[in-house]
Amino acid sequence: MKDDDKQDAEIPVPGDTAPHRRRPRYRGTHPRRFDQKYKEHDPGRYAATVEKVLASGRTPAGSHRPIMVAEVLEVLCPAAGETAVDATLGWGGHAEALLPRLLPGGRLVGLDCDPIELPRTEKRLRDLGFGPQVFSAHRSNFAGLPQVLAAEGLRFADCVVADLGVSSMQLDDPSRGFTMKALGPLDMRMNPRRGRPASQLIERTGVDALAALLADNADEPRAAELAAALAGHSFSTTTQLSAAVREALPRVTDDERELAVRRVFQALRIEVNDELGSLDVFLRQLPDCLRPGGRAAILTFHSGEDRRVKLAFRSGFRDGIYVRIADEVVRASPREQGANPRSRPAKLRWAVRA
Repeated sequence: MKDDDKQDAEIPVPGDTAPHRRRPRYRGTHPRRFDQKYKEHDPGRYAATVEKVLASGRTPAGSHRPIMVAEVLEVLCPAAGETAVDATLGWGGHAEALLPRLLPGGRLVGLDCDPIELPRTEKRLRDLGFGPQVFSAHRSNFAGLPQVLAAEGLRFADCVVADLGVSSMQLDDPSRGFTMKALGPLDMRMNPRRGRPASQLIERTGVDALAALLADNADEPRAAELAAALAGHSFSTTTQLSAAVREALPRVTDDERELAVRRVFQALRIEVNDELGSLDVFLRQLPDCLRPGGRAAILTFHSGEDRRVKLAFRSGFRDGIYVRIADEVVRASPREQGANPRSRPAKLRWAVRA
């Protein structure tokens, strides 16, 4: 361990009334916990460390790697003077790529329901030079797109992108309760100020309802068996739930057991945040929010999302609402999948307003 990584007791600083304290030490040569990865959380100061993390195919702690940026830009064709919407702002990766192409004269409206991450992303984009006249951020679920446009004095947008699912910032932070890989509260709410956490959902849901939830939200083949073992029980942490899922499946392989844990976490997260219900509302409202000739691009990460987007676009095409839609899904390139494994399940579909 390097000397500057060790904890000193107290180091007086001239002019300070209180002693300076160094950050807590950790075991080994590299921090493992999310909150200890101080260099990854400060990319401006430790750019070389962040580059090493990216080169290894991992996502730096506290950030997110936008997926299929080039493909999204090709579909949306943003031009100077146009209005774009990033309906799932997240870390702002897609917004950062769109904004320069909208200038001069254009603007981007960003939506995100996460009250923890939204201010950080807004500050990051402001620090990149995108002021209020070209970029605005709203704490809203993407189902609230018409209301946000109205608040901005807008009737239509020229292009809309939505990157569905959970972001790396939420997934990697154990305190948010999304990950099965680390100890944290069993929460999973994208907006921790609303709704009920996953722990309450399991405790208050019956066996049949939980089995249906696991099957519908994650295509879990052992939904009934798992629901019988989990429904009505009290799990306060992510690790307690993971252990219970593994114990409920003693006769399957280790790989299948871990896949079941992932599917249970996915199904609960989708239900806790009403992701599919919000997506249905968004897809119904989307055509009315697009200017004639406007473009939409939606990234999905599991079959329940992709099925809804595909059916909505096909129905809109048949009804003359959309003049063109994607014939097939667009996938991340092999190079991107190798560099960012989280891009592998992503599917991109697009549509053009009639």
